[in-house]
Amino acid sequence: MTSTPEVLLRMLDDLLIDDFKRFKFHVSNIGVFEGCRAIPAGQLETLDKPDTASRIHQTYSNHAPELMKLVLEKIGKKHIWDKHTKTNREPEGEDSLQEVCLSSKSKKCQEELKANLKKRFQCVFEGVAKAGRRSLLNQIYTELHITEGGTEEENQEHEVRQIEAASRTADRAETSIRPGDIFKTPPGRPQTIRTVLTQGVAGIGKTVLTQKFTLDWAEDNDNQDIHFIFPFTFRELNAMKEEEFSFVDLVHHFFNETRKAEICSFEEFQTIFIFDGLDECRFPLDFHQSKILSDVTKSTSVDVLLINLIRGKLLPSARLWITTRPAAANQIPADCVDMVTEVQGFTDPQKEEYFRRRFREEEQASRIISHIKTSRSLHIMCHIPVFCWITATVLEKVLKSRDGGELPKTLTQMYIHHLVVQAKVKRVKYDGGAATDPHWSPESREMIESLGKLAFDQLQKGNLIFYEPDLTECGIDLRAASMYSGMFTQIFREESGLYQDMVFCFIHLSLQEFLAALHVHQTFINSGINLLEEKQTTIQQSQQQPQLHRLHQRAVDEALKSRNGHLDLFLRFLLGLSLETNQSLLRDLLTQTGSSSQSKQETVQYIKEKLNDNTQCLSPVRRINLFHCLNELNDGSLVEEIQQSLRSGSLDTDRLSPAQWSALVFILLSSEEDLKEFDLKKYDASQQVLLKLLPVVKASNKALGDWRLL
Repeated sequence: MTSTPEVLLRMLDDLLIDDFKRFKFHVSNIGVFEGCRAIPAGQLETLDKPDTASRIHQTYSNHAPELMKLVLEKIGKKHIWDKHTKTNREPEGEDSLQEVCLSSKSKKCQEELKANLKKRFQCVFEGVAKAGRRSLLNQIYTELHITEGGTEEENQEHEVRQIEAASRTADRAETSIRPGDIFKTPPGRPQTIRTVLTQGVAGIGKTVLTQKFTLDWAEDNDNQDIHFIFPFTFRELNAMKEEEFSFVDLVHHFFNETRKAEICSFEEFQTIFIFDGLDECRFPLDFHQSKILSDVTKSTSVDVLLINLIRGKLLPSARLWITTRPAAANQIPADCVDMVTEVQGFTDPQKEEYFRRRFREEEQASRIISHIKTSRSLHIMCHIPVFCWITATVLEKVLKSRDGGELPKTLTQMYIHHLVVQAKVKRVKYDGGAATDPHWSPESREMIESLGKLAFDQLQKGNLIFYEPDLTECGIDLRAASMYSGMFTQIFREESGLYQDMVFCFIHLSLQEFLAALHVHQTFINSGINLLEEKQTTIQQSQQQPQLHRLHQRAVDEALKSRNGHLDLFLRFLLGLSLETNQSLLRDLLTQTGSSSQSKQETVQYIKEKLNDNTQCLSPVRRINLFHCLNELNDGSLVEEIQQSLRSGSLDTDRLSPAQWSALVFILLSSEEDLKEFDLKKYDASQQVLLKLLPVVKASNKALGDWRLL
């Protein structure tokens, strides 16, 4: 590859402002590279992109490309290197796919398939296709952090816990996989990759990732050694669970181009079959009892076809890409998977890139990014692309409003604002109201109550997707559901008028938990019924104020009893909804309010007692969640107490209570500086202290201490 400054400049032009700063940081700290000293940081600091490209070429000459590749890998931007060197690559080795000449009929089928896939995936919608905002995928797509590995065992931990763990490791020096390279065999791996299982929590971007992969192929930008890519979703396949097909007929059914081309065998082609959303599969995948099938023309049920395709009995030469949430990953036997990858969402620089793409005004984007960084809860959740969208939607509205208003700082505030935004959109767009009209009408209040009941009922059952009868049971009609595009996603497929199935889900599990908490809160305030009781009883309310602390204490107990923390986020929302400041944001929706300083203090005291109770044997993640709960209640007394001791240098670890230890861990886990390099000796190098601070040690990039104490 030529090392002209022009080529280097084209690579640098693809870097956003913060990425360019990180690039220069690594260049100045590269040390001696190929006999050349690093360019001093002071000299690089003032250089723009053209001058930087010239200086790198001047310093490293023919070794400049090697330096570019190394540094781009360090900042997670290797795809930029791949993009600009694609035309100069040497042919791949034995692992490369062999070119097969397509017949004129097959070539025409390929062209039609690519054209239809481009139409299908070049635009994405925020919300529902009928009501959402249409955006070009290539314009808004932000690279995700994808890594090889991930547990092959069932992960029952609440997904917010998984997000928090990922948020602490996403920026470490871990090799990120470029989406287009998902089937490329990594160095040192002997066998080719047939089946890739990609896992990630809800809303992390798995579906958009498969759409981008498919679109890049359809637009002739990547994987051109592949003849056909056939993307399926389990939501679509669920509608076929009562039918019988041969595998060829199934492909013909979803991709009519292959039927018209009369393609009845796929063995001669290089094909990729994508199956998105294994966690939404509603038919059994019994790999132990299912019959063996190797004939692609023989009809059987869809589950048998999938099992034999995954086993390699059907089309052993085909490549498969399956996406799933972690809890469902164990449905596929380990010996049927060649590589497991994990979508970890956005790294911190990728979060910023998302908001800078969304908000073109630099000042507005910088303000939003700075605000998110001030709230640990918001910053963690923004690892999820769909939460970035919720955040962007809310903050855009708040910043544009006449009075401006204070930006939401907690999860509860963010979700309340999101709910209000959606109510206003419906009021103006569908009901013909004015922007100055009240947000809530009797009809919209009834709709939110129905959505809340659906959210809570289905959360209790463990259901994250549901069908038309589930909605009807809660009094929700389909048209009304589609109007709330920011909360509800409707997936609709109709094939020649014969197959029609509607599948519904909230745009993210956290939104379902928020609406469930709102339903429990409203029910208790309005009727005194505690829905968290196994035998629902009516608690006698005070004539002046409902005794919310009793509901909260029950919720705390239930959340702490949960093995997988499935009520952790629900608890945060339920407590946050009790604040008068938050209830004022929902005026006209909440017909009655139920906040009192006494009730809040009793709840705060109850949580502190739980933190101090050693007999509870609470795990570190449970303790951390209780601090998030205190944050939602706007109580930072424990944290402030420890922070004052840290600032004054008077922290005595020998005298800390269990609650104060938990506060210290919470503070350290919230500190970017401490997680970069954690020095145990600052606190006390004893074994007891090490065990107390072990969560911080595990989360930090580098930890200093005497590990013989373990």
